[in-house]
Amino acid sequence: MLRELADSCGVSVEYQDQRQRRVTVQADTVRTVLGVLGVDASTPERAEQALVTRTAARWARMLPPCLVSRPGRPGSGWVHAAPDVPVTLSIELERGGVITDLAVASGEPASFDGPDGVVLEHTVPLPADLPLGYHRLIAEAGGRRGETTVIVTPDWVGTPERTGARAWGLATQLYSVRSRQSWGTGDLVDLTDLAAWSAAEHGADWVLVNPLHAAQPVPPLTPSPYLPTSRRFASPIYLRPERLPEFAGLSEADRQHVADLAEQARGRDAGVPDGADRPSRRIDRDTAWAAKLAALALVHAVSRSPGRDLAYRAYLRQQGRGLQDFATWSAIAQQHGPDWRQWPEPLQRPDSPAVAAYADQHATLVDLHRWLQWQLDEQLDDTQSAARRAGMSLGVLHDLAVGVDPGGADAWALQDAFAGGVTVGAPPDSYNQAGQDWGQPPWRPDALAELAYAPLRDMVATMLRHAGGLRVDHILGLFRLWWIPEGRPPTEGTYVRYDAEAMLGVLALEASRAGALVVGEDLGTVEPRVQRMLAELGLLGTSILFFERDYAGDGAPLPAETWREYCLATVTTHDLPPTAGYLAGEHIRLRDELGLLTRPVEDERAEGEAERASWVAVLRERGLLPDDREPDSEELVVALHRFLLATPSRLLGVALPDLVGDVRTQNQPGTSDEYPNWRVPLAGPDGRPIWLEEIFTDPRAARLAGLFAG
Repeated sequence: MLRELADSCGVSVEYQDQRQRRVTVQADTVRTVLGVLGVDASTPERAEQALVTRTAARWARMLPPCLVSRPGRPGSGWVHAAPDVPVTLSIELERGGVITDLAVASGEPASFDGPDGVVLEHTVPLPADLPLGYHRLIAEAGGRRGETTVIVTPDWVGTPERTGARAWGLATQLYSVRSRQSWGTGDLVDLTDLAAWSAAEHGADWVLVNPLHAAQPVPPLTPSPYLPTSRRFASPIYLRPERLPEFAGLSEADRQHVADLAEQARGRDAGVPDGADRPSRRIDRDTAWAAKLAALALVHAVSRSPGRDLAYRAYLRQQGRGLQDFATWSAIAQQHGPDWRQWPEPLQRPDSPAVAAYADQHATLVDLHRWLQWQLDEQLDDTQSAARRAGMSLGVLHDLAVGVDPGGADAWALQDAFAGGVTVGAPPDSYNQAGQDWGQPPWRPDALAELAYAPLRDMVATMLRHAGGLRVDHILGLFRLWWIPEGRPPTEGTYVRYDAEAMLGVLALEASRAGALVVGEDLGTVEPRVQRMLAELGLLGTSILFFERDYAGDGAPLPAETWREYCLATVTTHDLPPTAGYLAGEHIRLRDELGLLTRPVEDERAEGEAERASWVAVLRERGLLPDDREPDSEELVVALHRFLLATPSRLLGVALPDLVGDVRTQNQPGTSDEYPNWRVPLAGPDGRPIWLEEIFTDPRAARLAGLFAG
């Protein structure tokens, strides 16, 4: 009974691990997760009653919560009505117009004898020529009226024609890339300059950045860009105050104050051996944000011209309630802290009268946070436009994190769409043998369907306003997520399934509308259907060189020619050290030092050395390394990137740390304060932080980028 009930709710009772072994989930975990979904399975009798209740609830609905269709592959739905009652169907199109000549399918309908009598289930075929978009299906029968959303998604996304057969670019953690003019963290002007240099000098087509999602507005700021307060809106820490149009309207005294704040934020290290100032050795978001927020508040107070004011009002209308809720949360957070669960109870619901009164009483502060998002929208647009003008075929690729902070703005504004009492993570695998708990609340799949996936589509549409593409971190989360009950280790979780066709469809539809591509990070414990469905839609996967091995055979590196075409191929990723560090066993040393290994360090080192040796052998066999001597670190990094050129992959990526010879990892999964995750500045081979301007004249950077220029 528990298995049947769990299956009806999309909760897994067993799964295959990374080594394809069948693992049975603890029954108590299944019961707990079902309870989070509002289903009482605490005893066999209650589980049986829950099944009866779920069946009755389905038949009580007139229409499904949401329908998904594709051109040429029309879907179908159902409508429930009493016997001998005529059913009238119509579709209101998103861009205007109504289709009225719909009819239920012929044939014997299914039936259900419920407490209110017999109900028939008629099949509703959807028209094959529905345009892409979000439409409304309306049913009327016997005085009842029902409505549902029909999402028509594209058959194919692929890569834009302007990219040609192949495009290359850089992947960077933007906050770590600092120029002499930025405020202690890399910002959108730095991103613009990096894009212009890589495009104009080396023919790069894109630059992929870490998630620029919004962080909390008060310190201490969460270092991880993958644990944001909102995924729809961006972090103002990436603004360059001097580039805002209204900056010109500041008084001379205020401009000097802004200059002083900028110097305070930069935190240079002086007196190094070469006599030049250097960036600080640790990213200090709190200092940078405090200085930048003070400067931004000064600019916000400057009067706008009539035209600028009209543009601002247009932006507010476009972003609607979502922006208002985000700005209100930000204002309340500045007074009551960044965790809405600790606020006074009347403020814990966004639709409460107390929240509306608070927003009225603090209108200037709320407007500051709305205005900051407008300024980000404009600087993001400037960055994308400049990247394209410099020659990039795609421009900026943004990164969509897998979840949000449970106390943050999205979790507050959309709290009914999130599951409480559980967090998202990952089961054990070879790189994280204790599993992972990311501390984020998951979407409720049933709530997303009831909302016709509006939170997902609003988020994706906003991110793609000024982008050439979107990388989706852990795209497996659109298929299933590893739910961990509160208070339990990651090993005691289970998978909960989502409607992948609907979620991928929304992603494909928004990308199609934006003329952008989508890259899914499909690493880890992957179901076979994941890569199949991505390929069918033309959504790119991810191939990391160090993970491309014949795991079903002898574990040898896969030949370059066998890699996927529709993928982003790179040598390393942000969850591993840069290539030079990885080859030197930096990840093994660090995990051993932090107590994260579950087997002897000698075994890990031996495996790492064998992995390095296997790649050296492959590279020599292909003529990419000399046979007569041991290659040095830079030679090996260059040869591995040359190997990428032999793959059929549509996108080739180079991590910016590899370009400059950096060795330290940005993030060590399984840690928080044990390692300075997401606070490591870009540095050279000697570990000394470097300025963005130094990259532009670095021979090492030119040599590696030059591989892809042709």
